Amino acid sequence: MLATASPLPGYRRNVGIMLLDRQNRIFVGQRRDMPSAAWQMPQGGIDKGETPAEAAMRELEEEVGTTKATILTESAGWLTYDLPEKLRRKLWRGRWRGQSQKWFVMRFTGHDGDIDINTRHPEFSRWQWVAPQQIVELIVPFKRDLYQAVLDEFAEFLKTEAPV
Repeated sequence: MLATASPLPGYRRNVGIMLLDRQNRIFVGQRRDMPSAAWQMPQGGIDKGETPAEAAMRELEEEVGTTKATILTESAGWLTYDLPEKLRRKLWRGRWRGQSQKWFVMRFTGHDGDIDINTRHPEFSRWQWVAPQQIVELIVPFKRDLYQAVLDEFAEFLKTEAPV
């Protein structure tokens, strides 16, 4: 995992979303396309002409089925990780080495009933809120350093519960 001021060439531009509930638990979804229990926070590509913040809000709606969230902050730079070679060939036919991601912390402003992962192109088979200290152990091994960096950068948002 590498932090840079701008996305690296050869890496797919992407956003990641740390969606927090009022108790500062983090939303994770179990990927539909993985045979094992592969959990992750919402993420997705940045479309041409789209800002990272616009992409984050669009991805939230596309993957979590809601726009009931407020952006609290974004990462200072881009966090970059490499995909394992086997996945790289499968997902992008070798076009990208991995992803350079701009991460956002969002506060979920709705209720659990506002979340609907059965979207037009569902990515998750189920979802849950987890405590920050549980997140790294749920994530596939090649993303663990990235997720730890995200937790470290946004630690101040995980300390106390949000005002009701």
